[in-house]
Order: sequence, then structure tokens, then C-alpha cells
Amino acid sequence: MKSRGFEIVTEYKEKNIRLPQRKTVASAGYDIESAVDIELFPHKVTIVPTGIKAYMKENEYLGIHIRSGFSIKKKICLINSQGVIDADYYNNKDNEGHIMIAFYNHNDEVVHIDKGERIAQGVFYRYLTVDDDISNGVIRKGGMGSTGER
Repeated sequence: MKSRGFEIVTEYKEKNIRLPQRKTVASAGYDIESAVDIELFPHKVTIVPTGIKAYMKENEYLGIHIRSGFSIKKKICLINSQGVIDADYYNNKDNEGHIMIAFYNHNDEVVHIDKGERIAQGVFYRYLTVDDDISNGVIRKGGMGSTGER
């Protein structure tokens, strides 16, 4: 039985998307690439599609971190510092669990990202819950940002 990994979302199956890989034996993160050529406009947030989804155990999440060299060279950051991909985001009905990355461009000019450029890395984490945790058995009904909806 598979416990964690990456898959290509249906919409991107025929678009030559590469699954994330670790580049060295001691790398914690799996390098994630942009699924499209895209421009990040100055002082704006841009959502960049990756064409991938991730599956993991219920007590795990995928942390999305910007690649340090990419961030420094291009002067961009993740708008939310770290993305959190919950286990139940996988195959949700809204977007199939498609991982999208929200970048903020600190430049005064447009920054171009090429399809296939390594833009982030994903690190799998385990987490703990408190005694008497009250999740009320709520099941995710949507995609990005859906856990805050009521």
C-alpha cells in the first residue's frame, strides 16, 4: 500500500509534467516545477500551477517552501511563507488536489518563470493533535482555501 507520493492531475497528464524528485540522498525536499510559462507582475500575488497533487497519510501534510536560490535570485517569496497541503486536499472535488503556489514579486519589474523551472520544494511532515481534538468529523468539500469556509 502506498503511503505518500506525487501524481499528475488529469488536466496536465499530456503536458510533460515531471513528478517532484529529491536531488541528493540527504535532501529533505522534493523539487517542484512550474507547469506553465508565467509572469509574476511587480508587487502582486500570482498563483502558479504545478500540475501535480500529493497523497499522504492522515496525520501528515506536505509543506511547500520556496527554493532559496530561486527566491534570492528573483526577489520573490511565498505570500503565505509556507504552503500547507493537507492529506484530505488530495483528489478533492473542486480541483483534484492540484497544488498551486502563491508567489509575491518584490521587484519593480515582471519576473518570468519558465515551464519546468524548479520553483519550490515539498517536504512531508507528521503532526500531532491535542487531547480531545474536536474536528467534528468534518470532511473537506473543496479545494484551495476550503478549510476556512463554513
